[in-house]
Amino acid sequence: MSDRPVEARQASSLAAPALARVQYAIVPVPRLSLQTVARRAGVHPDLIRRFVALGLVEAERDASGRLVFEPTAPAALARVQRLRTGLCLNYASIGLVLDLLDRISLLEAALRRAGTRSDIPPWT
Repeated sequence: MSDRPVEARQASSLAAPALARVQYAIVPVPRLSLQTVARRAGVHPDLIRRFVALGLVEAERDASGRLVFEPTAPAALARVQRLRTGLCLNYASIGLVLDLLDRISLLEAALRRAGTRSDIPPWT
């Protein structure tokens, strides 16, 4: 038992920062290999490595050090390719546009949750 009074222990426990909430997947999320993503997206693996290095596509490393991707990676690659070919953007610009599009999506979702709707249809 501690020598500190009960009030002091309660005050210190109230002042302690809230613990971060950790979530665990019940079912493991399948990961895609670099070759699988390249085949599904129709892109050369070296270009995917470049996109990962530039931060345009999210990837992780497995235990053996190989790149592994979320199942949504082929769609993200297609988005990058559409911006590159459709708008003739360089890779730095694509990163900025992707960030802005993601921010717009978050703001539109917040508006929908709040019950406020825009009369203008989403352009993304």
